[in-house]
Amino acid sequence: MAAVNSSKLCCSESRLNVMFRWNRMIFKLHFMFTFLLLFVSLCFSDDDHEMEEFLKREFSLSKPYQGVGSLGSSHWELMGDAMVTTDQVRLTPDMQSRQGAVWSRIPCQLKDWEMQVHFKVHGQGKKNLNGDGLAIWYTKERMQKGPVFGNMDNFTGLGVFVDTYPNEEKHIERIFPYVITMVGNGTISYDHERDGRHTELGGCNAMVRNLKHDTFLFIRYVRRRLTVMIDIDGQHEWRDCLDIPGVRLPLGYYFGASAITGDLSDNHDIISLKLYQLTVLRSKKEEEEEEQDVITIPSVDNMELLRLYQSEEGMSGLAIFFTVLFSMLGCIFLIVIGIVVYSQWNERRRKRFY
Repeated sequence: MAAVNSSKLCCSESRLNVMFRWNRMIFKLHFMFTFLLLFVSLCFSDDDHEMEEFLKREFSLSKPYQGVGSLGSSHWELMGDAMVTTDQVRLTPDMQSRQGAVWSRIPCQLKDWEMQVHFKVHGQGKKNLNGDGLAIWYTKERMQKGPVFGNMDNFTGLGVFVDTYPNEEKHIERIFPYVITMVGNGTISYDHERDGRHTELGGCNAMVRNLKHDTFLFIRYVRRRLTVMIDIDGQHEWRDCLDIPGVRLPLGYYFGASAITGDLSDNHDIISLKLYQLTVLRSKKEEEEEEQDVITIPSVDNMELLRLYQSEEGMSGLAIFFTVLFSMLGCIFLIVIGIVVYSQWNERRRKRFY
């Protein structure tokens, strides 16, 4: 009888030990998962906590467009076929062989900024029977007509293009309209035949034509990091398009927007351009390094590595981060399950042995 009671007591103790170990593992897993979530939230919120934004009206364009295009009485100047209406600045009408632009008259001296572009592309042409697209610029040159979405080729600075017509039909994996970003140093030419592929930093597809809701483009330049996002689904949510570190843009360049049509056409409208100055907290060391490293020519760090990465049409940085994160969580889950299964097997083996 004592042996039976002793055996029952041992079984009870074993079960308690297993339960205690299991609860301890659950607690550890919960702690690790909570820590990872906190780490992710801190990673993506640091910039927001360190930044304040201020609308810069002298670099912004919005209704009622008072004086736009009038000589000397506005911060913005029209070029080509661009015209002002009560609802928008129309860069081109839905007519063949037109090009137009609107340019800021004041050079921008801000180190950190973001531009929010409210635009509209619409016309009578059906899919693939429309063109050619519009561009947002931050360049050394201004008021120069040319073939690159209504601006000059071999530009110096930043161009973000909403390309609505595919010239290179062989690459069927890319759906147009497509947002493309390019940094030029004055010697790099935009290749129309290949839709600018060999000079682009990256981009994303953006179905923006003939939509009933508003469409937006977001360009942020902070700590030499260039971020491009779009809001085109009518959900008032930004979608990642491009995020590239090591982009070097000089101060004193001009903001502008341009568009062009050829045999195919569209209305290319700018409803508003809103520029915000971002006040970013920097350490004394960072300020000293930036003062010593004065940027005179636009460039991108590790451009060759970026080209290699793009050759495989890689995922965005955010997608890669979450892929790694969930892979780690999956590995942790499998390890915990393995430990539990091994503990149960070892317990049964111990019981059979004794």
